Amino acid sequence: MKTLSKIHSRIMMRFSAALLLFFALFSCGDKQAENAESASKSAEHAEAEEESGVIELSQAQMNAVGITIGKIEKKNLSSVVRASGQLEVPPQNRAEVTTLISGVVKHIYVLEGNYVKKGQLLATIENPEFLRMQQEYLTTKSNFNYLEKEYARQKELLNENAGTGKVFQQTESNYIAEKARLASLEKQLAQLNVSVDKISEGDFISAIPLVAPINGTIGHILINIGSFADQSKSLMTIIDNSQVHCDLLVYEKDLYKVKVGQKVNFILTNQNNKEIVGEIYGINQSFENESKAIIAHAVIKNASKLGLIQGMYVSALIDIGNQVTDAVPVDAVVKSRGKQFIFLAEIEETQNKEESGEDEQKEEKEEKQDRESTESETEAEDNSGQHYRFRMVEVVTGVSDLGYIEIRPIEEMEEHATIVTKGAFYILSKAEGGKEEEGGH
Repeated sequence: MKTLSKIHSRIMMRFSAALLLFFALFSCGDKQAENAESASKSAEHAEAEEESGVIELSQAQMNAVGITIGKIEKKNLSSVVRASGQLEVPPQNRAEVTTLISGVVKHIYVLEGNYVKKGQLLATIENPEFLRMQQEYLTTKSNFNYLEKEYARQKELLNENAGTGKVFQQTESNYIAEKARLASLEKQLAQLNVSVDKISEGDFISAIPLVAPINGTIGHILINIGSFADQSKSLMTIIDNSQVHCDLLVYEKDLYKVKVGQKVNFILTNQNNKEIVGEIYGINQSFENESKAIIAHAVIKNASKLGLIQGMYVSALIDIGNQVTDAVPVDAVVKSRGKQFIFLAEIEETQNKEESGEDEQKEEKEEKQDRESTESETEAEDNSGQHYRFRMVEVVTGVSDLGYIEIRPIEEMEEHATIVTKGAFYILSKAEGGKEEEGGH
């Protein structure tokens, strides 16, 4: 009986051991399956995040590359209207040199590019009619002197009742006519820049002098010595660039924004983007041809000291005032695939991923950690578990000023959304680098 009892006891022990082994194997299989399922879900979640443009970084990673976050702000940014045009001079600062009497060019005293002052001699023209005009002036003046004395004598006789009224009237008529003729000849000679005093002394001038009507620089000279100067044609041009201004084309959509007195910043497009400052002083009230644009005239400050020349092309920014708008630092906006983006930041408190896979024995050990650590160490541990998820949001940008740029998100965002204010380019490179890596596989 004892032998049978021992055999039965051994059989039961072996059966119990086999049963325990079976349950242990079954339990391990369940845990492996759970771990595999958890890993699969994590991979699927990471893949979904990557496909949706979501990037996850820890606080330590952000500190290492200098990424900062903040809020979208309300900024009072300057608003501008972009325009283009060219430099012009007022009509009173541009002159065409002509002659009142046709003739043959005798002398030319200037060259193209010379600076001349008003009244300076430019050229001379010869014409026989000019000599006859001077002769006529002397004859008329001599007759006028005689008639003036005769008129005074007849008037005195009439007052003494010694003369007749008919003779006095005839003398008076001749006197007035000759006086008018003399005045006319004096005006004509003055227009030809001839001094009548010299002619009165018998000093005839053989050539008509052409003088500069304004101060400025000689442009094109269209005559040569010996050529015929026609009074209907320009002989040379003079340009005074000291009062140069800018004519800007402003299109219909911006007409209501542009006003007299607004500040303008010019950039000379063909002069190494040299920047100058001006102000709108006049706006035309009619369109230029069929361009649906009007000309806004802007005076340039210190134009005479800037060496500006008529005809230079400029690009201009017309300051039309300030406007309060949503704005972010310029570094917060990145470009990708021809579009512009900001990164929306979401703070996520995550558990240590390694802890989720540990057994109960490890959890018991972690519960027995030193509870006498300092408060700062505890806070550091909490921060180490803090992660940020970044998602790209497409935006349309507007005016830029003082290091900020206006943005208008394509999709609706929360009013106080947290965004990346610095280091957005790093996140973009990480996102695009991840996609390129995936494509490479």
